[in-house]
This record gives sequence, structure tokens and C-alpha cells, in this order.
Amino acid sequence: MADPTSQAASVSRNLPPPRLVEAALAAGEGRLAACGALVCGTGEHTGRSVEDKFVVDEPATRDKVWWGKVNRPLEAGKFALLRARVEAYLSGQRLHVQDLFAGADACQRIRVRLVTTDAWHALFARNMFIRPEAAELEGFTPDWTILHAPRFRADPAIDATRSDCAIVLSLATRTIVICGTSYAGEIKKSIFTVMNWLLPERGVLPMHCSANVGPEGDVALFFGLSGTGKTTLSSDPARALIGDDEHGWSDHGVFNFEGGCYAKVIRLSAEAEPDIFAATHRFGTVLENVVMDEAGLLDLDSAALTENTRACYPIDFIRNARVPGTGGQPRNVVMLTADAFGVLPPISLLSPAQAMYHFLSGYTARVAGTEKGLSREPQATFSTCFGAPFLPRRPEVYGRMLAERIGATGARCWLVNTGWTGGAFGVGQRIGIGHTRALLAAALGGALDQVEMVRDPRFGLRLPSTCPGVPASLLDPRAAWADKAAYDAAARGLLARFEKNFEQFHGVVGGDVREVALKTAA
Repeated sequence: MADPTSQAASVSRNLPPPRLVEAALAAGEGRLAACGALVCGTGEHTGRSVEDKFVVDEPATRDKVWWGKVNRPLEAGKFALLRARVEAYLSGQRLHVQDLFAGADACQRIRVRLVTTDAWHALFARNMFIRPEAAELEGFTPDWTILHAPRFRADPAIDATRSDCAIVLSLATRTIVICGTSYAGEIKKSIFTVMNWLLPERGVLPMHCSANVGPEGDVALFFGLSGTGKTTLSSDPARALIGDDEHGWSDHGVFNFEGGCYAKVIRLSAEAEPDIFAATHRFGTVLENVVMDEAGLLDLDSAALTENTRACYPIDFIRNARVPGTGGQPRNVVMLTADAFGVLPPISLLSPAQAMYHFLSGYTARVAGTEKGLSREPQATFSTCFGAPFLPRRPEVYGRMLAERIGATGARCWLVNTGWTGGAFGVGQRIGIGHTRALLAAALGGALDQVEMVRDPRFGLRLPSTCPGVPASLLDPRAAWADKAAYDAAARGLLARFEKNFEQFHGVVGGDVREVALKTAA
């Protein structure tokens, strides 16, 4: 592979945050907020371009990739041409290079080099990944290289891409090309995909989850899709934050892939999320698509540019972060869902088979106002393993590994609904974060081990009959609805959606999980 930095107009290597902020402001890439954060826009792409992600079809990896909508194949010759065109483009630009690690466990980490045209994207990567010590940079040789050219436009007629935007992973050459999009999340998620590819063959389970640890060393994992509270609930003042998004689970315990956080900040409040709010308002933080007035004051309530406003900051901006991001074997596994149909209970205890079922299902629901083009009717979303867009291997690979880890450690598994109660979106109310925190504190602290569990006849889940600090009327979702017949109809509708989605897994799961599926469908 050619080195685009050899003929670049200039190359800045491993600049610290003040120098990167200075370079970004000088290049007109963003503005400095009154609080000190760097505010940047991403243009037309304000989220991941899922239909523009490709994996190169290469003989060495072809039979192991989960081909389909998630991993679209790109011919190796077409990738070679696209990479050469991007390298030629980069060679004439002013470049920023960052050499970084992914993986807090030194035995599992990879060396990553980002080559980008933008100082603010270099700062994003520096915040997001693990920053090597000076001695570790000497003779740094990357395992993986990201060629990042946000203003280079792919040509579908030449490159066989869908549009002028492309995110392409070559597993054989260990190269990632990102072009045609300024959304910084593509950088972090491309490396998450790499970790999801590499670690299973090492016997390590990669996970789209946050993690924290209590005063007694008890580790908890929080699986969940965007908007379910994964970042918010793991940032708990009473527990140390291991990481907010991506982790590995090995024989030695849990470790963060990253050295930073990428939090949604739409309608963020200092009262409900004080630690994240404070981290957002600091020099060194990068804010994406956050509205700011001429005086440099932020409007975190505004969705004028997108609902997907983001803050990227080093994890040590969270006051009780655990650095390095490692912990022991998990004692609790929490699966988060924001059920906009108002059907699922706010918390329930899962059997190992039920945990496998809900992990492979990866359910949440979206509502109007969170994404363009959605109707007012809630829309069920099933993203297997709570991270389908980032899985280069088949879902059952990760599902079996989770089942093995739960079986080996005896971790308790919980399903937590952070969505609606008393009715669907538009009728019921969103479950208050205070109540969700109280439920989690009782679950993680062992208080729910002491209360009677009641089996829900519709989903087969075990619900606590009482919980400190939570009204009993909230614990049973049907009891929270004034119209019981309407609840029953909504529950049947959601069950049917679960059943239809899980049909794809009937041939690859064990009999105990198939039994859960059949009971749920019934």
C-alpha cells in the first residue's frame, strides 16, 4: 500500500488536543464554544451511512463473513482502485496522523493509525481511542490503517459503491477507507467492526455494551441500542465507569476497547446526567452538530441539525472513570430496550435461555421525532446482539459465546425497559430515569434477590413484586394501563413481531432457546 503521507503538503503527527483545536479553528473546521468545547458540523451525513458500508470480498475471509445487508461485498479489484484514488487524493493534502490503541487489555489490543485531512477528526480519534505513552510511539507500526477523506467523493460508476459515500473494510489488507462523509462515528465504529472480527478467534466475546463496576468489584454490563440509556445508566456516581460503548469479555474479565465516550447530548441536562453534562462542557471535547449561538452558548435542546447530536471526550473527563478500562468477570448482564409500545415491564429477571433469546433479538422501538421519516406509530427495531451493523460474523457466533460466558460465570441477566408505561408513545409516559436507576441499584446490589418474583404470563418473564423506591403499580406493565384490553392487544402485536424476527434463528439455536421462542409466540 502506498504511503499517502510521503507526498502530502504537510503532515502533523500525534498532535495533542490544544494543537489540534488550534489547527481546526485555523482551518475553519469548527468554532470554540464559551465552555471550551470544539463545535463541528458534519454536513449532510449526521449519522452512520449503513447502506454505504462494504466488506471486501477476499478469498482468505470470504467463508467467515456474514454477507447481506449488514456486510455488502465489494470486489477486491474495485477496492484496490478506490484505495488508490483515495491515496492519491490524500497525498496532495495537509494531513493529520494519529497513532492509537484499541483495547485496554494489552494482550488483546490492536495498533490503529488514522490518516485524515481534518484536525477535528484527528482530535475525535485521539479522544475516542486509547492514547499510547511516548515510549510506545517509538517505532509504532499499525496493525490497521484508516484512510479518512471526508471530502473525497466515490464514483459509483468507477468504484461500484452505492453513492459518493463509502466505508470499506478490507480484512485481508487490514485497511479501512472512509470517504464522502464527515460523520466521525464512522471512524470509531469501523474499528469496532474490526474487533468484532478479530476477537472471536481468540476466544474473546466482543460486545456492544457499556460497563461499570461497584465498590465491591462487581462488574455490570449494559447492552442496548442508541437511545436506550446505555451511556446514561452506566455513568452512575455510585459505580466506576469502565466504558460506555464497546467491550471484550475474556477469561480474565472485561476490558474497554476505547479510551473515550461518544454520548448523545440531545436534551442533556445537568440535573439528570451531571457527569456527562460536565464532560460535555470542557476544553478538549468535540461536539457534533450541536446548535450554538453567536456568543458561543450551546443549545442542547435544539434538534435543528439532527436529533443525533453528540459529544466525544476522553473517558477520564468522567470523574469516576476507571482507567485503564478493565474489570473482573461480570456479575450482572443488563439488556436495555426502549419499548415505545409500553408493553414490556421496567425490569425482569431472565433465565440463560431467555437471555440468549433477547440477545439475538436485540429489540427496541423507535418513535417519531427521533428519526426522519418515521410515522407517529412506534416502529419495532430488532438489531441482533444489540449491534447488527457492526457484526462481520454471523450472529450465532456471538450468541453462543455469550451463553458460554454466562454459563461459566453464573452472571444474572436482566431485561430493563427504559421506554413507555401506562400506554404506548403518545398515550403513556416515559419511565422516569430515577425509577430506572432505583431498579438497577436494587438489581445490582442484590435487593431484588430478596423479593418474590412473579411470572408474567405473556412473555414468560419474572417480575419483582416490590422494589425500594419504585411504585408497585409500575412493576406490572398491564396494571399500569387503564385500558387492559388495549394492553393485551399491544402485547399480542409485539409478541408477533418478536416471533417473526426470531424465525431466522430457529435452525441455529439450542432446544432450550427454541422453547423460549415457542412460549413467547404462544
